Amino acid sequence: MVAVTHLASLGVKKQEAAFWGNTKDEEQSERTALLNFRISIGRIGKAECEVKNLHNGHMNQSQRMQLKTLICILGLGVLLIIVIARLFMILQPGTEQEEPHIPVIEEFRNVWIMEADGEALLMYKEGEEISYPYELQAGNSKPEQMREQLADIVLTDGVITEIHIKSDKINGKVLSGDATGIEVEGYGRLPLAEDYRGYRIYKTLAMCTVSDLAFGYPYADFVVENGQICGILIVREEAMEYIRVLLKTSDYAGIYHEQLQITADTAFTIQYGPYENRQTEQHAAGELVSIDKSSPYFQGERVLIAPDVLTGKVILQNVSRSQGAPNYRGCMEVQLTEEGMVVINEVLLEEYLYCVVPSEMPASYPDEALQAQAVCARTYAYGHMQQAGYPEYGAHVDDSTSYQVYNNILEQESTTTAVKETYGQLLYTADGNLAGTYYYSTSCGVGTDADIWKTEASRALTYLRGKSVSRQETEAASDMADMLKDEAAFANFIQSKNADDFEVNEGWYRWTYTVPVIDTQRMLGILQNRYQANRNLVLTLQGEAYVSEPIEELDEITDMYIASRGSGGVADELMIKTKEHTYKVISEHNIRYVLNNGESPVVRQDGSEVTAATLLPSAFFVLSAGKEGEKVVGYNLTGGGFGHGVGMSQNGAKNMANSGYTSDEILTFFYEGCSVQNVYE
Repeated sequence: MVAVTHLASLGVKKQEAAFWGNTKDEEQSERTALLNFRISIGRIGKAECEVKNLHNGHMNQSQRMQLKTLICILGLGVLLIIVIARLFMILQPGTEQEEPHIPVIEEFRNVWIMEADGEALLMYKEGEEISYPYELQAGNSKPEQMREQLADIVLTDGVITEIHIKSDKINGKVLSGDATGIEVEGYGRLPLAEDYRGYRIYKTLAMCTVSDLAFGYPYADFVVENGQICGILIVREEAMEYIRVLLKTSDYAGIYHEQLQITADTAFTIQYGPYENRQTEQHAAGELVSIDKSSPYFQGERVLIAPDVLTGKVILQNVSRSQGAPNYRGCMEVQLTEEGMVVINEVLLEEYLYCVVPSEMPASYPDEALQAQAVCARTYAYGHMQQAGYPEYGAHVDDSTSYQVYNNILEQESTTTAVKETYGQLLYTADGNLAGTYYYSTSCGVGTDADIWKTEASRALTYLRGKSVSRQETEAASDMADMLKDEAAFANFIQSKNADDFEVNEGWYRWTYTVPVIDTQRMLGILQNRYQANRNLVLTLQGEAYVSEPIEELDEITDMYIASRGSGGVADELMIKTKEHTYKVISEHNIRYVLNNGESPVVRQDGSEVTAATLLPSAFFVLSAGKEGEKVVGYNLTGGGFGHGVGMSQNGAKNMANSGYTSDEILTFFYEGCSVQNVYE
């Protein structure tokens, strides 16, 4: 019973402690509860005394059991009163126990601080301007020292509590860069932090990535932390004069060279070794230097070969081009990779064009056509100088047909003059962007639009319209491209000639192509190849819908026809029906592949025959299937033009120039709404 009394006493103390600190408004209720509680405790004490007295009086067993039962009931009553009192306290207004506050902490990595005034900080985070309050504390940078800096920011409950400014920066010519790292001249290759951020801080502030860097130029600062680049700051944009061209192996077979035989037509210098200890070798004109993967030159980042005079040329003796061993203006960089050596020619853009224009258009064409071609080639190249084609090697383009053919044909006076006459001229769209200056050889009297490439980007090139390439300047002529989407209208058009078409007398203006017997195994292989290239452009009929699935067989063909045409009448969908399957081939490029058997000659309108190894001359044709019963055994094509049909027709430009059109008039004819501007002015 002493234990029960102690428990009750302990309960009183706990209850009194719990009541401590209550407000005056609650005192009366609390006193009542406490009084009842103490009365109960008194009763327990009294019962305890009675137990002792009875015990001293030698109670019988029945009396003792009754007293024990009474005491247990009173004990339970006390516990019940404690619980009720506690609940009473909890339910009283103002007596809830507050949960401990857990602060909300946020960390922003590598954000750009735009402004700081001592009370708030304005930052640029993921393309948005955000302001947060902060207090200037001891050890923090002053506001004027924080603005226009990269930093890590910590917020506690929406207030900036930590600011870590990153002020370690480097600058240098950017030689290469990809998602893993950036190579900066004088520093080597530095890895990119996983959480790096890039900012274009000139003109309108915007986010950027490594792909926006100007390779070959020092237009960006790099913020370095723990040996990694955590921030890219593109600080200016200037007119670029040098282009970096990746030179492919003999006959453009690949990009990795196993061995190089290098010389120059003047004295030349080779620099090699790590940046902190560059070595220099002098060589005489004509002296041959051999470099392979085991060469001692590869002690550092890149090997540089440069003529000692500006007009000197470096010669690659063991690289084959149509002109023989090619020679190059500018300098050479050789980089060693696991796959082999990569060769980059850094050359003035204008001098690069000296070797591009004669490779893209015959030097015998009239001056105004050559000038139009020079503007197109310069605009195309400059676009890739802004968005490099080989960022991992620091090259803007390569020298093959994947971009523009470079240095396959010797420089010509007429084409060099055309480049000089259009120095710095680029073609811009009405909204101020570089135009996509696509071009092709010959039209059939009409061109098409960029939708033939089936991409979201191409659909936005609205200045590349399908239109009549003709002297007719009527509304009907402008509408012709849409009218020719109709199969009957196009068949009538392509099987006739229009005397007003600029290219009516060109050999490629009209042509025929006959496949007497279809090689189904070859066609199956091409279908499978094109399916792998783009699985959305070669479809199979399943029920009532066309789906993308691998093509396993091509059995007996029962029908073949053009199901849809694009602007200007270009073939857009080819249907191939067999006994078991129906296939839909989409895009002019795929159709030109599938219908070429690699053997039949293309017969031009002048009677000359040309072998088409992989592609038909164009997709401007009508198809006539040759049948034996229900089986298609062959087909005949009646077509016209050479090339994809988008942008400027080069033979159209030639005949327009011969008709008195200027280069600007030729360009605005093919690229509607565009204008020529000089990038260096």
